[in-house]
Amino acid sequence: MCGIIGYTGGRSARELVLAGLERLEVRGYDSAGVCLHDGASLQRTRAVGGPATLAQAVPANDATCGLGHTRWATHGAVCEENAHPFCGCAEGELSIVLNGIVENFQELRSALKERGHRMRSTTDAEVVAHLVEEHYAGDLATALTASAACLEGQFAILAVHREHPGVLVGTRSGAPLLVGCGVGESFVGSSLAAFGADVESFLSLEDGETVTIRAAGEPQITAEDGTRVLRAPSTIDFGFDVAPLAGFTTYMQQEIHEQPAAVEATLRGRLEPGALLGELGNAALASKEIRQVVVIGCGTSLNAGLAAKPMFERWSGLPTSVEPASEWRHAEPFVGPETLVIAISQSGETADTLGALRLANRRGAVTLAVTNADHSQITREASATLLTRAGHESSVAATKTFTAQLVALACLALRLGEDRGQLAPAELATIADELRELPGLLRRSLRGYSPVQEIAARFVDAPFFLYLGRGAGVATCQEGALKLREVAYLPAECYPAGEMKHGPIALIEQGTPVVCVATDGPVLEKLISNIHEIRARGAHVIAIASEGNEDLQHLVDDVIYVPATSPALAPVTSIVPLQELAYHVASARGLDVDRPRNLAKTVTVE
Repeated sequence: MCGIIGYTGGRSARELVLAGLERLEVRGYDSAGVCLHDGASLQRTRAVGGPATLAQAVPANDATCGLGHTRWATHGAVCEENAHPFCGCAEGELSIVLNGIVENFQELRSALKERGHRMRSTTDAEVVAHLVEEHYAGDLATALTASAACLEGQFAILAVHREHPGVLVGTRSGAPLLVGCGVGESFVGSSLAAFGADVESFLSLEDGETVTIRAAGEPQITAEDGTRVLRAPSTIDFGFDVAPLAGFTTYMQQEIHEQPAAVEATLRGRLEPGALLGELGNAALASKEIRQVVVIGCGTSLNAGLAAKPMFERWSGLPTSVEPASEWRHAEPFVGPETLVIAISQSGETADTLGALRLANRRGAVTLAVTNADHSQITREASATLLTRAGHESSVAATKTFTAQLVALACLALRLGEDRGQLAPAELATIADELRELPGLLRRSLRGYSPVQEIAARFVDAPFFLYLGRGAGVATCQEGALKLREVAYLPAECYPAGEMKHGPIALIEQGTPVVCVATDGPVLEKLISNIHEIRARGAHVIAIASEGNEDLQHLVDDVIYVPATSPALAPVTSIVPLQELAYHVASARGLDVDRPRNLAKTVTVE
């Protein structure tokens, strides 16, 4: 979940490394650090907090080579001693940064200490610096490769040494590491986002490979056995600079309002007959060979899969299960060549989702990645990729991720249904038209009057929220409750409304805020019965309702209207007020919604 960046060339390493860390900050902001090589010595600076805090501490420097790290703590408390980069016993000789986890660090640490090494932190990453120090005999690449061979876990490592001005060496195993190729300069980092607009092509390292980069000349890649690897660079056809705040006070608020554009971009070119399956370009995805669908994901991606489940079952006629990737990867799933496994990951690097995808590949399943990150690890390992086109995300709490993933899955379910003959032409056309209308409905909802901020102000001190829904509304509630937990730090439980009376109703007392997704659909009357039951116990009911349903005004305490659409697509519009509710409650509590505590955008550890 950490971010690493390195640069060597003719420009200021200080400025370029700090800029890269700013772009990577969503991967972790517990602490940050840099190590700059000025041609004669290494200068290391670390600070608790994000890159902005670090930037104030890094002195002016003429170095043209350096590396940096922004941390999400896994092993060891958040403090300067545990911040990267790390050095060995000899301060100023070498520095390393690491993204990932070293699972056998305790035994390595004990052995190193027995051999006389002095540890200054409680992290797993520091052992790597001491291993490199121990293996170093004049060749940094050889030392790093030998050190990596001692490690168990998933990691990417970048190293710099005093004796090698202008040289960076990196290796990886299970965690991504990319090299950005410039003119007379090179970058290396955890993701393409680290490079911004400074490079036009890149190389991806594979597990076990080690790369040496210099300001001049091509990167040199070697395999584990020492043989040279020749690989042509890939072109980057889009920029990764952090988007400016365009009239909004936070990125979360801005990205909530970017959802119409994200949905529109995700739909573009995919609603014509045959277009989407042709885009995916994988014969194994021919739906007549598929007998079941398994959707795997984590967090918001998991909730998007839950919301899409009725689409696959109703439109495609395929039995569909939705599983947390963190659990499924350690299970014994019944999947094979007739199973389509859809792995959803906004970043394309989610460790649990990648682990589950690898299990599906080993079992012979057809795999499809749904991601917002082209060229990410998941796109290289899945049979095919469906991009969401949501654009850059700077807020850690996902908003446009959910809606973009959901409409991408809707397009896939629709076209599988078409290919399998499950939907009549008229129904296909109707669903496609409803999908085309979604960006306009979202714009109308976001521009119109909403009582959400007023409601949030009344419940800013509420100790607990309960979310209830039925059908696809359950997934909407799951995502709404997740957003409240993430940014407002409030307990928020979510249940299918029919399950409420089987235990959760005991949580309700006078004034408990209960959010009900009550959009139009075949089970709305059942949900209304549940609302009566919770009102009788003194709950304060906040309903999300379809425009035109005026009856609910007389039944609940507060109603928030959203544009009406079909029940299957209702989560796309009904999630917006729940995102806004979480945002306004958190803002009223004085919290930083863009950098919620203990969280990171890209979860690269198990």
